[in-house]
Amino acid sequence: MELYNGIIKQTEELLAGSSGITWPYAAGGAWPDAGKNELIMQRESALELGGSGHSAVTYSCVTTDSALLTRDEVVLYGPDIGKLKADSHYARIVFITVQDIGQADDAFDAIRRLDFVRYHIFPRGFMMRALPDDCREQVRIGRDAVGKGISFRSVGFSFIKKYRENPAVKNVRLIFVTDPKAPYGALLNHGKRVTEITKSLSTILKGMPTDCAACNLKPICDEVEGMKALHFSQRKK
Repeated sequence: MELYNGIIKQTEELLAGSSGITWPYAAGGAWPDAGKNELIMQRESALELGGSGHSAVTYSCVTTDSALLTRDEVVLYGPDIGKLKADSHYARIVFITVQDIGQADDAFDAIRRLDFVRYHIFPRGFMMRALPDDCREQVRIGRDAVGKGISFRSVGFSFIKKYRENPAVKNVRLIFVTDPKAPYGALLNHGKRVTEITKSLSTILKGMPTDCAACNLKPICDEVEGMKALHFSQRKK
């Protein structure tokens, strides 16, 4: 399953112009989990990420190409939580390498299961509000959590720890972006393309005609390596 490889490479190219810091994963460094989504009131908040008119982007890409990712790690472009002095732009991007997940329908199920992981991660003092149809995620961080030293490193480790519970997962890269000069608009476009690819995969699995000239998915099949072959392989079943 390499349908998202182009997005992974293009995302890395976009962020190559920013200075980032990388932390190899250490399970012991994960931030405590609250067990459920916390409600952090405005008066309890120290920071908001992706709110108040700021950019907010999130998306995840799954691949079986192990060459694209060789270890678990968290990468940060921009100031860490403790250094942010005011509300900030924000992006959270996830790349996941998995074992060979077989047929297209199995691949789609695996992608959806991994996408749903984000709804089962509850870093204490880090309230997330996801708007998946818009590829957006807003975060409110509590004063108490900031006082106790919450960081993108520890929050990222929490995400990786949860993803690693899935035996199909080989490696995870969690990318956080707070750099005010980062290309959030271009990242959002990549997020929307990820959504289009996933929806196209779902449509193909439901069965559809192979008249490419009349198909509204033709632009995606033309752009995404492997999509057209997948389409025709499904029609042969």
